[in-house]
Amino acid sequence: MIKSYDVKDIDLADAGRRRIEWAEKEMPVLRLIRERFEKERPLEGLRLSACLHVTSETANLMRTLAAGGADTVLCASNPLSTQDDVAASLVAHESIPVYAIKGEDHDTYYSHLQSALDHNPQITMDDGADLVTGVLKQRSDLIPNMFGSTEETTTGAPVSPRTKPLNSSTVNTRGLCGKSRQMCSTPSIPIRSRMRSAGWRMSRAPRTSLSRA
Repeated sequence: MIKSYDVKDIDLADAGRRRIEWAEKEMPVLRLIRERFEKERPLEGLRLSACLHVTSETANLMRTLAAGGADTVLCASNPLSTQDDVAASLVAHESIPVYAIKGEDHDTYYSHLQSALDHNPQITMDDGADLVTGVLKQRSDLIPNMFGSTEETTTGAPVSPRTKPLNSSTVNTRGLCGKSRQMCSTPSIPIRSRMRSAGWRMSRAPRTSLSRA
């Protein structure tokens, strides 16, 4: 088990695992992607920080990214939705650093954001634009190594036009074709270009494939 994390009670991990496994049954596509990622390891060595709802569904996303080789860190985008047992399970069973406590106060919330940024992410995942805002306002030292970021909600989408100093792309996932039940085969072209320039190879196959040169 990793040493760097901040959750309510690590002893809740077993209950969290059961919750995560239950959610996984309703996420068959993500499960198939994780199985493929475990074999191909397309994200090997990629540093990724996420600020999302810490729930069983997000936990399965984090497990999938980690299975692909990504070095992931998770903090909470909304302290009121945090599932403390899920946070504990990600730490104890998946070795994913989590900084999230249900009902955490203002100071703790922003301390957790800083912990996620201390991971020196190459990609950020937001639900409310707090991480990318932190990069722009406080951690500009991270910008040269960033490939891009994603934003999940209309709350954070207005921040996207202000991310030009990142010299990378912010993808509003709420506006992607997947939200309208259509198939998306490739990530953002700007992010693809940035990753290629850093030595990542990406195929043009119907199902996107990534590997490090």
